[in-house]
Amino acid sequence: MIVAHEDDWQLFMGDVVGKRVALGDSVTFIYLTAGDDGRDSAYWHTRERAALASTRVAGLRDTTAGMAVRCAVSVIRLHHMESCVLGKTVSYFLRLPDGRRNGAGFPRYGSQSLRKLRRDAIASMTAVDGSTTYNGWGDLVGTIAELVGSDRPAATIELHSTDPSMRANPHDHFDHRMTGLLVSDLRAIHDWHAWYYVGYALATRAANRSGEQAREKASLFTAYDDEMMRANPKWSAYTEHPTFYSQCMVRTYMRQAPSVRKR
Repeated sequence: MIVAHEDDWQLFMGDVVGKRVALGDSVTFIYLTAGDDGRDSAYWHTRERAALASTRVAGLRDTTAGMAVRCAVSVIRLHHMESCVLGKTVSYFLRLPDGRRNGAGFPRYGSQSLRKLRRDAIASMTAVDGSTTYNGWGDLVGTIAELVGSDRPAATIELHSTDPSMRANPHDHFDHRMTGLLVSDLRAIHDWHAWYYVGYALATRAANRSGEQAREKASLFTAYDDEMMRANPKWSAYTEHPTFYSQCMVRTYMRQAPSVRKR
């Protein structure tokens, strides 16, 4: 599961991914950006804890309720990143700067963004904590490829990410779109199976989740939002946009990525 921000999977694919975790499948969560919104470490560290709170809720039926989260620094292709293990899940936080919805980035972190990196508008991109620098889009794609496929058979790999298609998924955050394009680039090399999910445009679609599925999504997102509010009540995403987040709970739209020709 590869997403841009720490609450993306709960909103756009929570019922699908949550079910996989609850069934005991081994699931890897890869968060490309810190989701910092141009803010300091107090905010983005909290977002990481909130993401892990959602992961714990998803795995309650997999005996994670009493388990401690084990976090350490992992090194992939000389790049340092935080990794946290809970039950059969592992979460990787790359902490790249949030690119802002329009892909322009935020001044606090040098106006860097995934969009600029992919377009070669910037030569490199440095994590918000200064832990590592990715020297070009190819370096980032190669790192994720090794992270995903280094220790498992290709046939067992199934990627979940936001849809890169502007037609299928219009008006989305550029970080979401770049994440989908990164998965597309991965598949051009490996042809791994993948599912693409609608992002912000989700709220414009018809409701299509059952009551049980909606409750699953809501429980995962609530775990995330509660953790944010424990740190600062003003950090509640739901409070900022209650209608949008309520609409996301009763909608999940996805498509299977078509087969691609390897490069």
